[in-house]
Amino acid sequence: MPALSTTTVIGVIGAGAMGAGIAQVAAQAGHAVILHDNQPGAAKAGIDSIRRQLEKRVAKGKMTQGGVDNIIARLQPADVIDALADSRLVIEAIVENLDIKRQVFAQLEAMCAPDTLLASNTSSLSITSIAANLERPERLAGLHFFNPAPVMKLVEVVSGLATTTEVAETLFDTASAWGKVAVHASSTPGFIVNRVARPFYAEGLRLLQEGASDAATLDALLRQAGGFRMGPFELMDLIGHDVNYAVTRSVFDAYYGDTRFEPSLVQQALVEAGRLGRKSGQGFFDYAGESAAKPQPNFAAPASTQLPTLVAQGADSTIAPLLERAQEAGLEVVRRESLQLDGTPRLYIGDLALALSDGRCAAERAVNEGLEALVLFDLCLDYRSASAIGLAASHTTSPEARQLATALFQRLGMDVVWLTDTPGLVVLRTVAMLANEAADAVLQGVCSAKDGDLAMQAGVNYPRGPLTWADSLGLPFVHRTLTHLQQSYGEERYRSSFLLRRNALSEASFHE
Repeated sequence: MPALSTTTVIGVIGAGAMGAGIAQVAAQAGHAVILHDNQPGAAKAGIDSIRRQLEKRVAKGKMTQGGVDNIIARLQPADVIDALADSRLVIEAIVENLDIKRQVFAQLEAMCAPDTLLASNTSSLSITSIAANLERPERLAGLHFFNPAPVMKLVEVVSGLATTTEVAETLFDTASAWGKVAVHASSTPGFIVNRVARPFYAEGLRLLQEGASDAATLDALLRQAGGFRMGPFELMDLIGHDVNYAVTRSVFDAYYGDTRFEPSLVQQALVEAGRLGRKSGQGFFDYAGESAAKPQPNFAAPASTQLPTLVAQGADSTIAPLLERAQEAGLEVVRRESLQLDGTPRLYIGDLALALSDGRCAAERAVNEGLEALVLFDLCLDYRSASAIGLAASHTTSPEARQLATALFQRLGMDVVWLTDTPGLVVLRTVAMLANEAADAVLQGVCSAKDGDLAMQAGVNYPRGPLTWADSLGLPFVHRTLTHLQQSYGEERYRSSFLLRRNALSEASFHE
């Protein structure tokens, strides 16, 4: 079925931020939109809010006043739900309460035409459960927009157990016609984004709890080395800890206590203290008053040490850009083809060995390999452009050797963060866990590999789809990293997805 024609009427229930945003998207696409809210005057207030937002764009020269007037003219407020009877599609965006949503859809089914499409913007409830009591549950699906709906590109089209392919495809094509990046998902807890994104927060919270570094520094590494737009702590402060913690609890409970989704005691304490982030004035960081200053990352002080020749043993495609950057910085680089016994590349500068983290701590690797001085460095999205890097050293590494490592990466123009000796460091363990969760979503039929990557890039602005990122690193390396993390902690939390393990063994990519 093709996208809905712009001559069809769209109904939206709920005039809060999400409902009004969805109504704006549909009206901007050319549809007449009826916005309903059961609070008298709320629908009109929602449209007035849309006008104010659009007129800000006029003031910035990004829209004309005539364009705003045309959009507002297509929006009609309604205080009674009966006004939606002639809509071709009705999208519900109300409170996350299963019983209330079921009541609303029962009303819609009784008054709308048999071919009217019904959609819920729920982010956490089962589409199958919402539709279960309808006489025609096959015409209901999820149409999950992200906040703010006019700005965020992603829409998850979520099929419940009864949803027909035709309904899902029509909603997919309609969302695409509205200028959105649409992806298909099945109705499982968290759908794609709210499930796959959990490790981004969980690993940051665990690193903080274990004293790997402070929140501002961990954020800086994920931005400057990992390429993420925001670090987990500033993002949780923005979302609100009450919201983020509730989603984590919901997914954790829905998956029967799977430890991969285990909530953090650190975040629970913030919620209990009322430190909800920006909206309360304090979370991980202080937002109260104009004088509130965010803590600065704990970067290493400048090191002035003479740098000897850098020897690269078995440099692979992952760290080859790092060597190119070293040569451009004026360092002498000698390349040797032979690999270590474990198949990983190694750098040597003087008597100091440096290696990319593989999920083991530096102390374990130093003992296993008989090294006196070993420094592990973290993964970067792009070693050519990364402006920071995380390091960890074995306990036998001398202060002079640490200074040498600091001077090396500072010479390359990178801020250096010394972490406690932590398995997987920061960026690597986060990316490995994101890819692992995405792999399980694909394995369980929640989404395709393509849609999983698209969802994380368009929905939460990840710099690269986690499955594409894993492919580029090599699935055997990602699988080995997770295996080492599981061995280090002795927890099921870090178990590899069977799909990741199978593809690693068969040397297949996620996108073949």
